[in-house]
Amino acid sequence: MSPNLSVHDKAEILSEALPYMQQHDDATIVVKYGGHAMGSEQVARDFARDIVLLEQAGLNPVVVHGGGPQISEMLQRLGIKSEFAAGHRITDAASVEVVEMVLAGSINKQLVGFINAEGGRAVGLSGKDGRMLIARKATRTIYDPDSDIEKVVDLGFVGEPDKVDTTVLDQIIKSDIIPVLAPVAASADGGTFNVNADTFAGAIAGALGATRLLLLTDVPGILDKDKNLIEEIDVEGIRRLIADGTITGGMIPKVETCIYALERGVEAVVIMDGKVPHAVLLELLTNHGAGTLIRR
Repeated sequence: MSPNLSVHDKAEILSEALPYMQQHDDATIVVKYGGHAMGSEQVARDFARDIVLLEQAGLNPVVVHGGGPQISEMLQRLGIKSEFAAGHRITDAASVEVVEMVLAGSINKQLVGFINAEGGRAVGLSGKDGRMLIARKATRTIYDPDSDIEKVVDLGFVGEPDKVDTTVLDQIIKSDIIPVLAPVAASADGGTFNVNADTFAGAIAGALGATRLLLLTDVPGILDKDKNLIEEIDVEGIRRLIADGTITGGMIPKVETCIYALERGVEAVVIMDGKVPHAVLLELLTNHGAGTLIRR
């Protein structure tokens, strides 16, 4: 809280949060923390403190993190060229080793460390642990203007969720421990797949029956044609905005993830700007909200 606030103002703010704490008591909240939303170390530490506060307030936060910019930086340092198709990184055998190293290694453990430093108890896992998420090979079709035909693109070791087993997560959540998940999954034969972090979070949230899936990214939410924030919308409204060209580009797979999670039982999904200070707390513990709320 701002140091300029009086102690009475601070007490009033805490008091106003009470009904929202009661509303979400013992609710499972999956928070996808995007690589672009991570920003500086201080931003990550502030995020970690907010996650600990949620756990202390009686919620069950589950964190899924991305790391696209960090992967790109490491690949560049190692002299491995990155190629993209249909919005996905084409992940060859050399790249998938780096992806796993960065996501399940440095980023995951840094975030676990920040949460633990703020008084929480966090453990870092990936989809490979406990067969949490088994993925199948992903392919995408793109239009080739030169040949005027659609072509199937081989994305390499990029996967899509196939099966989710929450046994390990259920035990961790019951123990008041905060799971921090890297979006690396196993194949049926024990190999490794790189899974889009939004998609990974949607699959986990659906399997857990989460009350909320929060997608922290680098945009404020879904914007209308005049670039104004849409505060709340349903699935049919999303489909209309895609059809009329309001939702385009990289926002399309993001909202498709939202629909995917809602269809699997998540109560509501929020797309929000992760660089807004305390965005998670604003969304869950105040009446202001912090992005676009999407319901079935």
